[in-house]
Amino acid sequence: MRPKRRRWFRFAAGILGTGLASAAVAQLPADAPPFKKAPPGQAGRQGKVAPDPPPATILQAGENPIDLETALRLAGVENPELLLARQRISEVTAQRQLAVAQILPNLNVGTNFDQHTGALQQSNGNILNVNRDALYFGMGANAVAAGTLQIPGLNYNLNVGEAWYGFLSSRQRERTAAAAAEATNNDVLLRVCLAYLDLLRGEGRRAIAKKNRDEAAQVERITRDFAETGQGRKADADRAAVDLRQRDAALSQAEAATLVASTRLCQLLNLDPSTRLKPIDGWAVPAPLVPDPIPLTELLAIALLQRPELAARRSEVRTALYDLSLSKILPFSPNVILGFSAGGFGGGSNLISTPPGFLNSNGQVFTDPRFGNFAARTDLDVAVFWTFRNMGVGNVALIRAADSRVRQSQFREMETLNLVRGQVAESHALVSAQYLQIDAGERAARSSQAAFSQDLERIRGGQGLPLEVLDSMRLLGRSRYEYLDAIIDYNRAQFQLWVALGRPPAGYLARPVPPEFVPPSGLPIPPGPRVLPPGALLPIATSVRPQS
Repeated sequence: MRPKRRRWFRFAAGILGTGLASAAVAQLPADAPPFKKAPPGQAGRQGKVAPDPPPATILQAGENPIDLETALRLAGVENPELLLARQRISEVTAQRQLAVAQILPNLNVGTNFDQHTGALQQSNGNILNVNRDALYFGMGANAVAAGTLQIPGLNYNLNVGEAWYGFLSSRQRERTAAAAAEATNNDVLLRVCLAYLDLLRGEGRRAIAKKNRDEAAQVERITRDFAETGQGRKADADRAAVDLRQRDAALSQAEAATLVASTRLCQLLNLDPSTRLKPIDGWAVPAPLVPDPIPLTELLAIALLQRPELAARRSEVRTALYDLSLSKILPFSPNVILGFSAGGFGGGSNLISTPPGFLNSNGQVFTDPRFGNFAARTDLDVAVFWTFRNMGVGNVALIRAADSRVRQSQFREMETLNLVRGQVAESHALVSAQYLQIDAGERAARSSQAAFSQDLERIRGGQGLPLEVLDSMRLLGRSRYEYLDAIIDYNRAQFQLWVALGRPPAGYLARPVPPEFVPPSGLPIPPGPRVLPPGALLPIATSVRPQS
């Protein structure tokens, strides 16, 4: 790269602010010099010929000014893709909290009433005809007869391995969602920047189209005057008239492109598509976000550390590894069921309330109320067991499936790695190429402007034919468009490169001051910040607004 590019070490790495995405054509000379000498027979006619009016505009009143910073803020608040990605983070965060909460038992509080009427069989086979009732209230529910509570008050029912690895996996899923949200944020903000650049391109092309149209009207008027006075051919006047009509069509197309760019930006900002946005940038220059002296190999290393897509893939690999480890230890991980209940229990039956009563274990006969005898009771139940799914065959299948998911996640990581490296290399190449096109486009615009001015001056002075200026005018119009496109495309490539690097902070991109900017030691250096002269850094800026 040429030494001049190394001067762009000062940049705004973390801020996509107003004017960074600006682009336009170089400042060209002012209006052409006045007539030196009027063609014979034309002096009395020039003030009487009214210029052809421009075509009717399709732009309606009520434009809304906007800059890049405002567009990025609106995208961060209103864009549905960003809002959806943030909600995914909230979801996986809640799932992680649920995984942590597995250490706490379930708490059940309730009551149950049990009533039986009819025959019951005792353990010795004896049939009893009994009507009984039972009531329980407290921690837990479903206490029936002599059995334990079916719904314990405090209840554990989990697999130790699943609970532990579920917690570890939930942390990785949260990191994956956060990285994916950051990647979505980068993608949306990049699209907003590119849409704003397209809007700025549309305004610039509209300004160029208006200026080209005004110049074409001048040439058409001159060629018509030459044809009417007999100093030029009617065919030349017809050619100039056709060229003017083409300029009118180009102006209408530029206005349509501006409306389309405004609609696309409104879509990204979740605004009414009927809203007409207009960039407030009146002057535009290239925006070197990433300094040129950084070699491609170092840019690739920065991208590997900063890209959120790679961070998401790494988290997915860790999640798959945790699932594989769980599948391997699952047969040896105990299932624990623990229940504790405490409450009041009581009841009765017709056998115990009707004489002669009920014979208890010590041989005494007694009677009790039909429904009563309430007292406190507690139940504690603990069960631990191990499960070999499908006689162990199911566990082997689980291990193989988890191992395959690990390999798939590793391949996806490799695929994303290649994609990231390709994006960085491609954007870096585009930045280098577009910079050279800016220089060539600036030279072409200046040369074509000078050629057009000279040809127009000669024609006005009666030293040539009108046909000579038509070709210069076409070259001038084309060179203006190409210069504008070169700067816009350069800024697009800069934004794409910065996002391809993962939007690294300024510390990653900072470089020492080039030696040519270090003053000699013998010169006095005043205190205060050092500001580089703008003319040494960038091409001449130009207005992108139509001139009245």
